[in-house]
Amino acid sequence: MGEVAGGGDPAVKRKAVIAPTVREVAQSFLEEHVDRKRKSSTAAHYRDCLNRLVLPVLGERCITDVTHAEIADWHGDLEDTPYQANRALAVLSALFSFAEKRDTVAKGSNPCRGVEKFPESSRERYLTSEEISRLGEAMEAIESESKVSPYTLAAIRLLLLTGARRGEILTLKWEYVDFERGMLFLPDSKTGRKSIPLNDLALDLLQSLPRESENSWVIPGRKQDRPLVELKTAWRSVLKRASLKNVRIHDLRHTFASIAAAEGASLLIIGKLLGHRNPQTTQRYAHLASDPLRTAGGLVGANLGVALKGKQQ
Repeated sequence: MGEVAGGGDPAVKRKAVIAPTVREVAQSFLEEHVDRKRKSSTAAHYRDCLNRLVLPVLGERCITDVTHAEIADWHGDLEDTPYQANRALAVLSALFSFAEKRDTVAKGSNPCRGVEKFPESSRERYLTSEEISRLGEAMEAIESESKVSPYTLAAIRLLLLTGARRGEILTLKWEYVDFERGMLFLPDSKTGRKSIPLNDLALDLLQSLPRESENSWVIPGRKQDRPLVELKTAWRSVLKRASLKNVRIHDLRHTFASIAAAEGASLLIIGKLLGHRNPQTTQRYAHLASDPLRTAGGLVGANLGVALKGKQQ
């Protein structure tokens, strides 16, 4: 009573005393929200961001004491890796939104709001026909020397032949492959259920892969009935052998789309092939479709020219 009479609010003071640290809220955030409502790959990304970038700096801070300026400084210290910094900021903002909903911090107090993100240049890297040839030759050479698992090389080839995401190929099960219809039916891709048409090369590659007994994965890993989890080591070996630089495994997906665009596929079709939910995502390939449009216009002109000449005769 004396505290109240003196103008203090004991309830507020008790709450301040027992306010959890960022690390403690992060634990609840992961267990109660992320693990239950996000895909396992997304949950792994959240954990990685928190464990590597957030908690070593802010983990022991009382969550109610973290300020906007503090977040801005932390984000600014990550300027050498802007993409990573922006992803970590998004994860931390989601953590504070979770804390707001749990009344751990005051509503509208998320200190991440208004922190300016680093600009991210749209990186576009497509392999040329000559580079694709070098890539193929490098994989054949490595395969003949048995230096890399044939399943690993098959995964890389499938990425280029299908335009699928890395996770979609590495988690591909034989039950998702429909050889008769020439399709992959993925029940749970990054964008939900997804169907991927298989060209003849992809079908032949899948049919040539041996199936391991009691293993449901198309690209099996070393552990029993577990898929392969990483391609980085093999990819570096392939790039070195092919004398290719600055090529990410994800650029195989861009290359697939660029070839489709160059062959005259519409942006709508390319978006469906890649499984884009947002048509805007496919716009990065718009400039590649200019040559097919010019070709189509030329074909129309040629036909009209023939017709006009026939009329004159």
